[in-house]
Amino acid sequence: MHGNARLTPWGRHELVCRIASGRPVAHVAAEMGVSRMTAYKWWRRWQTEGLAGLADRSSRPRSCPHRTPQRLVRRIELLRRREKLGPLRIAYRLGVAASTVQRVLARLGLGRLAWMDRPTGRVIRRYERPAPGDLVHVDVKKLGRIPEGGGWRITGRGEGYRDTGARKRLRLGLGCVHAAVDDHSRLAYAEVLDDEQAPTCAAFWSRAATFFAGHGVQVRQVMTDNAWAYKSHAFAAALGSAEHIFIRPRRPQTNGKVERFNRTLLEEWAYVRPYRSESQRVRALDPWLHLYNHHRSHTSLRGAAPVDCVSDLPGHYT
Repeated sequence: MHGNARLTPWGRHELVCRIASGRPVAHVAAEMGVSRMTAYKWWRRWQTEGLAGLADRSSRPRSCPHRTPQRLVRRIELLRRREKLGPLRIAYRLGVAASTVQRVLARLGLGRLAWMDRPTGRVIRRYERPAPGDLVHVDVKKLGRIPEGGGWRITGRGEGYRDTGARKRLRLGLGCVHAAVDDHSRLAYAEVLDDEQAPTCAAFWSRAATFFAGHGVQVRQVMTDNAWAYKSHAFAAALGSAEHIFIRPRRPQTNGKVERFNRTLLEEWAYVRPYRSESQRVRALDPWLHLYNHHRSHTSLRGAAPVDCVSDLPGHYT
């Protein structure tokens, strides 16, 4: 129904009932605020189809002579799946308008390349568990540590930058950002730790479980990749009653919620501005996590923040 519709299915039924009672069609049409032609239309449908005739019908025509030929549709789909081309490049190759290509791709469910698995060309199937705590994604993202005084974005790229930068990276090593993201609500917990060994991962999960429990989220399943640390007895003991499931080898799309969180983490925290030291960047993580969980809107949550999706659970606080 559009916003200015005069008759809903209930109103149409009321119209035909008044006509069926013996009242003139013109009088009933005036009372309902529609034309006599409209009143006769619904009266004829009522007479031929009964109650089903009062429902809305599709405005799509029975035939469309100017519709894109099916052979051209198949060629557009083939170029999209095999070569991952955009609408403009497909249009140049086939000699059709780019708007036509885009409409065909949208109709086929291939409107965005981000929806497709690059190696296979198949549309990635998105999933989401029905309730917070049904599944939590866990992963580790490695970041190069920042030297005291800042990196090249602050000090500049002077003479001997390449050799000096390489030695600094070897000496400073890598920081490991451990992250846990709820599949349904996107509620996230993260820490920067020194390594990704089994005791470190187990201790991280214990603190993450406490964090989720503090927000009223009872974790039932935990998903990780196949790293050795996640297969250890220490991590299994830290999980407790939660079921542990692994992704398929070399299929990070399965763990996509935390992979997307890692990308957001890099864009909005790690590389959002130049830091003068590693400790300065680590200190900025907790304020950013508060922003992420309490104030940042998510398109997957229709503009809501993660804590808004767990606010109805028992024991929740803000």
